[in-house]
Amino acid sequence: MESANNTHGAGFLLTQFSTVLWVNYVFFLLFLTIYLVTLLGNLLLILLRRTHSPLQTPMYFFLSHLSVLDICYTTTCVPKLLAIFLFNDTYISFLGCAIQMFFSLALGATECLILAIMAYDRSVAIGNPLRYPVVMSPRTCILLTSACWISGLANSFFHTTFTFCLPFCKSREMRHFFCELLPLLKLSCGDTHAHEVAGFASAVVIGLCAFLLTLFSYFQIIVAILRIGSSLGRSKAFSTCSSHLMVVIIFYTTIMAVYMKPLSSYNPERARVISVFYTVLIPMCNPIIYSIRNTEVKEAFTKSILKKCSPSKC
Repeated sequence: MESANNTHGAGFLLTQFSTVLWVNYVFFLLFLTIYLVTLLGNLLLILLRRTHSPLQTPMYFFLSHLSVLDICYTTTCVPKLLAIFLFNDTYISFLGCAIQMFFSLALGATECLILAIMAYDRSVAIGNPLRYPVVMSPRTCILLTSACWISGLANSFFHTTFTFCLPFCKSREMRHFFCELLPLLKLSCGDTHAHEVAGFASAVVIGLCAFLLTLFSYFQIIVAILRIGSSLGRSKAFSTCSSHLMVVIIFYTTIMAVYMKPLSSYNPERARVISVFYTVLIPMCNPIIYSIRNTEVKEAFTKSILKKCSPSKC
């Protein structure tokens, strides 16, 4: 136990992507650019939703929460990753690792649930448009998003607390670029079977159930679209949810590739590459996908530009 406590005080060592100096500098510039684009894109979506009345609907309310999640999610991991690239600073304290794991787990679980709620929102809007304002009232939207956040935070608190009660008396070198559940369990010299079962169970309950709810919502959407008489109407209806469908496919594919497997089959190199997608690339792609594929967002952005560059101001 004394050895474990000493390890706790010493913290952990994260893994570099490369030991070649110029390669690390290239990675630093690349990930810094991605991080800045992520912040700019998601902040722009939040700002457009708050300043343009056509975007003050349930769909964009959930989208603004998704943008907040993406900003927080990438900020949890990327700054430390940039420090590794630029300063070779692979050390992270025991407390810092616990905080990083808590927020990454909480935000990831919350994003799964928010994406499922967004799919349900689209199914109601397309399948039952007359009752949509009643079903997706402001009070309902707030309750749904609150439930998503509370569930994500509670799930993360449980896993973080019990994971960091384990003894870490093996190597302090974690084969990952941020503190995540599975690589931490690999470092423990205690019995992790219960933690593995709990982690897999929560992945099934939150991830798989949210995914199945999303699939069921899209089944209802497809049925509703097929009932629309005109091809123009079908195209317009599908365009309102195609962006969300693209985000869902990318996000769930990467998350399930890591978490829906037992610890014995965990491949650190493969998991490290996949985790780059859901912690770095997807938060950047989300606002781009919603902007390019969404007419209302593009119109709001154009109006903002024209307002800023009106003859009286330019």
